[in-house]
Amino acid sequence: MDSMTAPDSTGLGAMIRMWRDRLPPSAAGLPTAPGRRTAGLRREELADLAGMSVDYVVRLEQGRATTPSASVVASLARALHLSMAERDHLYRLAHLVPPAPGTVSDHLPPGVQRVLARLGDVAVAVFAADWQLIWWNRGWAALLGDPAASPPALRNFARDRFPVDDSPARLARWPVTETDRDATDAAVVSDLRRATGRFPEDRRLAALIRELNAGNRRFARLWVEGGVAAHREDHKTIDHPSVGPVTVDCDTLTDGDRELKIVIMTAVPGSEDEIKLRLTAIAGPAVATHPLE
Repeated sequence: MDSMTAPDSTGLGAMIRMWRDRLPPSAAGLPTAPGRRTAGLRREELADLAGMSVDYVVRLEQGRATTPSASVVASLARALHLSMAERDHLYRLAHLVPPAPGTVSDHLPPGVQRVLARLGDVAVAVFAADWQLIWWNRGWAALLGDPAASPPALRNFARDRFPVDDSPARLARWPVTETDRDATDAAVVSDLRRATGRFPEDRRLAALIRELNAGNRRFARLWVEGGVAAHREDHKTIDHPSVGPVTVDCDTLTDGDRELKIVIMTAVPGSEDEIKLRLTAIAGPAVATHPLE
């Protein structure tokens, strides 16, 4: 086969196949069945991890879809555990400009993903510096309801805390109460202010703050107070429709320069709440966990 007819081994589809073939299911937190013939991820596994249809993955790999959106590329990069350089290469192959170093990152480094995969059914979600939800596990969806029911652009914790209209919350399907809601609200606002210093050129962050300042009086009042801090921990009670009220500790960890927020919800060991938390994980999410449509 000459160079005129040889398949492209460097294009978008070929690179997605190459990266899919090299990622073992165990690295993505998936079980490996005995006798499995595929060393890497299957197409349907990648589709599930990236939150898109199998048909779309096929069309991407076959070169029939060549211009995925930035949100699709970001989701593929997370699902494939790409390094930062590989992520940027994927953006360029999709004819997109990679995110600039000074902007809010939606990327999950492979090391962070391996840690998350080892947390099992503990309820975990990851938010970007502007509190945009970018990843969650089955335990999170089982406890709070699956965020997949909301469009990706609306999955923002700050927007849920400070709605600009009468729309319902998009990140928790069940009622949630907190020990000190005022303190949490103030912490979220001050955390966003801190992010503006870290990512002064980020358009998405700036647009979010303009929207909330213009549309939510409580946010505007807290914003002018000028507090700068990080949101770290909280206690919440989720009124789950299957198991009843579940009280959890909510702890927030950050990954460093990217300011990713890893939110983990756990219950006191041996408590009734821990039993309920396990029961929600057994019951599973209310709807399928798909980060993107």
